[in-house]
Amino acid sequence: MTRYLLTLLFVSLLLGVAGSTGMGLADPVHSPAANSPERKAILDALRGGENVIYTVNFIKVHNGWAWVDVTPLDPKTHQATAEGGPNLLHLANGKWMVMDLSRVPEDKNDPMGAEDASPTFVRNLRRVYKTCPADIFPKPSN
Repeated sequence: MTRYLLTLLFVSLLLGVAGSTGMGLADPVHSPAANSPERKAILDALRGGENVIYTVNFIKVHNGWAWVDVTPLDPKTHQATAEGGPNLLHLANGKWMVMDLSRVPEDKNDPMGAEDASPTFVRNLRRVYKTCPADIFPKPSN
């Protein structure tokens, strides 16, 4: 009986650790904290090896998907170097990958598209990236 309880406790602890580290169990929708390893890995994927820092305007992560809106800044002057904008990333094989938003069909009645993450854009995006959760996108402005 004691061995059974110890085994049950060990398995429970193991599953708890796996869930908290994203090793197979679903994670809740969240915004990774500034300077967290998860946020750093996402921003590093966006950098693609370039020497740039970002102002993060929006970031939400859920089940290995992230929606991030950033403004790139010069690392020395901290001045914007480009307009920036939204990006979709997916965690595959332990590495964040930037997804190609040009694959999402445009809608002539939705000119803002990704910039506003409208319901129409999100619906079209989820037809392309079928496992992407809808809850990582910001609420559209009216």
